Amino acid sequence: MSFEAILRTLVDEGKGILGAALMESDGIPIDQVLSESSSTEDPLGGDLTVAGAEFGRILSEVAKASDAIGGGGVSEIVIGLSRISLIFTRVEEEIVLVVALQPEGNLGHARYLMRRSLMAIRQDL
Repeated sequence: MSFEAILRTLVDEGKGILGAALMESDGIPIDQVLSESSSTEDPLGGDLTVAGAEFGRILSEVAKASDAIGGGGVSEIVIGLSRISLIFTRVEEEIVLVVALQPEGNLGHARYLMRRSLMAIRQDL
């Protein structure tokens, strides 16, 4: 299964998911899929990878803080903003899955769908 097909399934099955992207931790996009039902007021501007790259810097800072306190590797981060929530899940050391969710979306279900997608993504890497 292709990355695009995996991401499309994730986006289509999640209530309120605006898009999903697979990217390297330095912000380089591998693949992305946006919801076809996104409204004209898309806070992503049609490109989730830009948000992933911008917030990816936060991931590296959180990883440094985690190392400093002995917390281990960072596996997931949720950033809640007024118009969107971003969920980052580590796929491998340098690869991150990012999902953008509308405020009224189901965060728990989105996280479940992301975890379910990880095995298929890892097999395709």
